Amino acid sequence: MADLTLLTDLYQLTMACGYWKAGISDRRAVFHLFFRRPPFGGAYAVAAGLEDALAYLEGLSFEPDELDYLASLVGADGNPRFPKTFIESLASLRCELDVEAMPEGTVAFPHEPLMRIEGPLIQAQLVETTLINLVGFQTLIATKAARVCDVARSPAGERETVLEFGLRRTHGPDGGLSASRAAFIGGCHATSNVLAGKRFGIPVRGTHAHSWVMAFDTEREAFEAYADAFPGGSVFLVDTYDTLEGVKVACEVGAELRAKGHELVGVRLDSGDMAKLSIGARDILDAAGFPEAKIVASSNLDEVSIAAMKKDGAKVDVWGVGTRMTTAYDQPSLNAVYKLGAVRETTDGGWEYRMKVSSTPAKRSIPGRLKVRRFTQGDEWIADAIYDEGLGLSEGALVGPETGTTRSIPPDAKGEELLVPVLRDGARVGERVSLVAARERAMASVDSLPSELRAIETQTRHFVGVDAELSAIRERITEEHR
Repeated sequence: MADLTLLTDLYQLTMACGYWKAGISDRRAVFHLFFRRPPFGGAYAVAAGLEDALAYLEGLSFEPDELDYLASLVGADGNPRFPKTFIESLASLRCELDVEAMPEGTVAFPHEPLMRIEGPLIQAQLVETTLINLVGFQTLIATKAARVCDVARSPAGERETVLEFGLRRTHGPDGGLSASRAAFIGGCHATSNVLAGKRFGIPVRGTHAHSWVMAFDTEREAFEAYADAFPGGSVFLVDTYDTLEGVKVACEVGAELRAKGHELVGVRLDSGDMAKLSIGARDILDAAGFPEAKIVASSNLDEVSIAAMKKDGAKVDVWGVGTRMTTAYDQPSLNAVYKLGAVRETTDGGWEYRMKVSSTPAKRSIPGRLKVRRFTQGDEWIADAIYDEGLGLSEGALVGPETGTTRSIPPDAKGEELLVPVLRDGARVGERVSLVAARERAMASVDSLPSELRAIETQTRHFVGVDAELSAIRERITEEHR
């Protein structure tokens, strides 16, 4: 990953300088990165972006040219914004942070830390913007992809093939790469993004565009030329002129392919009433002796339109999903936040709780050095418990962070810790999770969710509660600040 140290907001650097001037830059601090509302009107998110976040943290340092740039900045008074001695102190900065995080592909819910960042205050502050950028965006796209892949199922409930086709309209080259990576974690089978295929090992897929058909005098000539060029991978885009006539031409060229020892792989629909057209295309393909040929659909698809097409009886085998997935079309941000939870003077001193107090319950942060434990009982999701590592998980009921409602955990429920150590003193620890393993975790987690939590739009929420003892501390701090 390219050096991202200056990929941050200016106020992170001004706060860092302020901590340095106040003599507290080495004070220990713990921050949490989380979101307050599940995206897209659903109930869950799929954690992603951790691998890029860790690569960034491992390489955290300032190059000479970056320090020269910071030294060139001036404040409103015309003087250097940052003192020379502060700039010099940054030259020796190396990551000393400890990080615990949810592995990529983990299903997460509001208020749960996706990451816990602990270390010198100046460093934990500096990384806020970049971590929100890296983790927030990929979590958003992985969630969108998971929702799309969840509705793209056969009548028997089997997952159908979903291809990510969004590169051309994503937000710049990095947005395209990050989106392809996250979409694969969310469950997509392949991408059209060749660089993402090379960099991340994601399978690449693609057919041809309308320009290929239009470059020839007739549709038949275009299909025949494509079949000659790629006899083992002939998927014809059939809607350049008349869709169902195009399917018939594809079948005729498919018969020629078969005579040469190859098979027609399929046809692609990219416009019109695709549910109705897919039914007509299936009839034509079957009647012509191509029952195994696949029907691919594309064009501004998402989980809502796919669900609607399913309801209308669409006969689609493969879904090409682009813009609406890789740009998170209906919600452009996860609205992730990064809040201070505790500070202490020295490495062996006691922790002091910190929290954001607000009259809006959803914006009240949770103090402490947080952990998350997920409780299940058989196939039932019981609750997630947020608790302070120092206090541990008490036997009291969990308290909803916004509603104040309570829930007790059955004594025979199985608990799983969701935050695992991934960085210690700036160095990787634990086993790296492959992209394939992250994808498998995401699909298995979504499959195991109760159906009401998997609905495209739902007000149902998985219960996430704060440990009773920590909740009491949170209320006390709130009252002290009122």
